[in-house]
Amino acid sequence: MNGLLIPQPIRIAELYEDGEDSRHFTFEPVGDTSIQQAKPGQFFNLTVPGHGEAAFTYLSLPDSDGRCSALIRKVGDLTSALFERSKGDLLGYRGPFGQGIWPLDQLKGKRVLVLAGGCGLAPLASIIEALLADNETQLGLIYGSRDPANQNLERERAAWHKQLPIIEAFDLPAAGTKYIGTPLNHIDAILAQLGGEPEAVLTCGPEVMMNAAADLFIKRGLSGDNIWLALERRMHCGVGLCGHCYLGSSYVCVDGPVYSWNELTRLRGTTTAT
Repeated sequence: MNGLLIPQPIRIAELYEDGEDSRHFTFEPVGDTSIQQAKPGQFFNLTVPGHGEAAFTYLSLPDSDGRCSALIRKVGDLTSALFERSKGDLLGYRGPFGQGIWPLDQLKGKRVLVLAGGCGLAPLASIIEALLADNETQLGLIYGSRDPANQNLERERAAWHKQLPIIEAFDLPAAGTKYIGTPLNHIDAILAQLGGEPEAVLTCGPEVMMNAAADLFIKRGLSGDNIWLALERRMHCGVGLCGHCYLGSSYVCVDGPVYSWNELTRLRGTTTAT
């Protein structure tokens, strides 16, 4: 436990703009420090000296050299301070955290629909990459955002467009956009490209969107055990001590952040998720 409570030094290896008020950061360990391997769905805590720390999901998992990346949106004091940092600056790292991961072994070889909203595409990126490596998995993506300027992961999406069917939906009409509305407005269109009803659904984004998606696919006959949601909510300490992410009998930072719909429904029987 102590090793997960003490930040280890990392530096900013690369950074670039990736959507409105969003930036792609790549981090690398300093000196002989190593970063433990992580699994799709886990997250880490990033310390900005003098400003505290916050939890972020891996965009790309730590490689053999410990390099990993995250998509970070500027939304408060800590992230504003982070956006003032430059390549080579030192930060702190704790992790990986979370035992609730995307169920990779259960998904291989199936027809899988990935449904993302806004920054919710970033927590799905590592599982998309893992599933693309399995030639037998049929994978489709529907990604919703307010408008083209608010889209994230431009480089990743450019590569994915060559590998799987993708629908990009927008809340607001804009030049060159075809799909207007929420991702749920275009389910039939993406499933037509995917080749049939999904055997599993993975989703991350606003909880109202994820809840509506789960309800929709339950009505279409999909079991709640095959619908998986990432709850990027109020995670703070990473080890279940502070209680910020308490959900029923579960701590999202420890047991999540990925839950099946059936498990989430059970937990919500004792509390209200927001």
